Amino acid sequence: MKTKKKGDYFLDAFLVILIIVLFLGGFRGEMKKKGDSERILIREPAAAGMFYPDEKDALSLDIRERMNKACKREGRAKALIVPHAGYIYSGMTAACAFKHVSGEKYKTVVLLGPSHYAYFKGASIPEATHYRTPLGLVKISDAASDIISDLKKEGLYADDSRIHEKEHSIEVEIPFLQEALSDFEIIPIAIGPDASFDDLKKIANVIKRYTDDKTLLVASSDFTHYGPNYGYVPFSDNVPENIKKLDFGAIKYIESLNARGFYDYVKKTGATVCGRHPITVLLLALEGEYAKAKLVHYETSGNLTGNYVNSVSYAGIVFYAGGDGMEEGKSADFLDEGEKRKILELARMTLESYLSSGRIPKVDESAFSQKLKEERGCFVTLNKGGNLRGCIGHIFPVEPLYKSVMDNAVNAAVNDPRFPPMTIDELNDVKIEISVLTVPRALEHSSPEDLLEKLVPHRDGVVLRRGFYQSTFLPQVWEQLPDKVEFLEHLCMKGGMGKDCWKNGETEVLVYQAQVFSED
Repeated sequence: MKTKKKGDYFLDAFLVILIIVLFLGGFRGEMKKKGDSERILIREPAAAGMFYPDEKDALSLDIRERMNKACKREGRAKALIVPHAGYIYSGMTAACAFKHVSGEKYKTVVLLGPSHYAYFKGASIPEATHYRTPLGLVKISDAASDIISDLKKEGLYADDSRIHEKEHSIEVEIPFLQEALSDFEIIPIAIGPDASFDDLKKIANVIKRYTDDKTLLVASSDFTHYGPNYGYVPFSDNVPENIKKLDFGAIKYIESLNARGFYDYVKKTGATVCGRHPITVLLLALEGEYAKAKLVHYETSGNLTGNYVNSVSYAGIVFYAGGDGMEEGKSADFLDEGEKRKILELARMTLESYLSSGRIPKVDESAFSQKLKEERGCFVTLNKGGNLRGCIGHIFPVEPLYKSVMDNAVNAAVNDPRFPPMTIDELNDVKIEISVLTVPRALEHSSPEDLLEKLVPHRDGVVLRRGFYQSTFLPQVWEQLPDKVEFLEHLCMKGGMGKDCWKNGETEVLVYQAQVFSED
């Protein structure tokens, strides 16, 4: 038997130590799949133990308790905007939003987050195959590599692994998804601060190529960061009210799915919405999707702590999946049969009172459902003997729906400049029609041809707006003008803008849908 030399023992010890180091190192961030040679690169948690519990059972219990207490669920979500602060501050707001996806089946979740630690242009996806949280591993979709390739072609990909090392904006959303969903993959995308609106639009267009009805979009963002800690003190009086006013100004554009309006509002006001770029990308990616956006929870750290010296706001916003058209029952926006009957009766009662006495009747608001008390745009159309007798309305939400119906019923009867004022003797021969509108949203398009491609006859009501000029056609007008070019030319002329105004890039195009119903 050959005797080992002293140096051989040192060599053996070195090899043992090397094997141990490599073994342990593999479990920190890299390991091999059992049975093959494909690498698994794990993005380890950076915020566990700080933003949320770092122990599996405690984290699961924390989320489940919040989800059980969260707001009532209202339909299937297409997209979410959720906060990313520590769960003790923003957890309930996040839970209210994530509750709308609980138990649903999504194949892919696209997570859009801002970058708090790196300044770059474009977007970045971590060089990893999985994210780890205390609840386990979540796979990054293979489609991520295709998105990276497309972003590189646009010159909008930031290839730097350090962007994701400490970033919490995407990470803190994943445990909620793990509790709410099963069998899903993620595409985590950090959006750089140095991006123009056109950059964000290109990023959104890339993302849209890889989304379908089994994809959930999530934008991670806190809202106003107020106080000296954030270098943002635009007001010192009525701080809680002014913070809310600033936040709801931004939320108004989000709820109308107006990406450009939201982007410009934040830029104009300087509002410190950290996820402004992810939100803009989400809104742009939803263009063409007939979804309804709704704020489901709002909170501020100032309210939670009782101290508004420094405060951060949190908003949970859900985008409900819309239908392919405006048929009955396709949207959470629609009124039910009882609500439709209620406001048709209200419109007739209002006309009877006004045409006979000159007074609009007083009504008890408590007699109306919540939907009838929401601010909604609407038109009231009066037809006599099959012919138009008056039509006036509000395109944008300006007052509660029931009140809008009352005001527009009177205006259609006596203030439509195309007709003489109606008399009480005519009322029995008049049929009342009401159109309840969704909030108009900008229809982004790259050319006149692209606009024609995106318009959907008989579904889209259209608003053309340029400077002080504005005009609209309700979706019903497609019945008289079914050709898209003719429809747009007549709408241009109605607004006094010249028949080709729709081809002008300075003309803003907005679309909306309508639920239309009338007296039998």
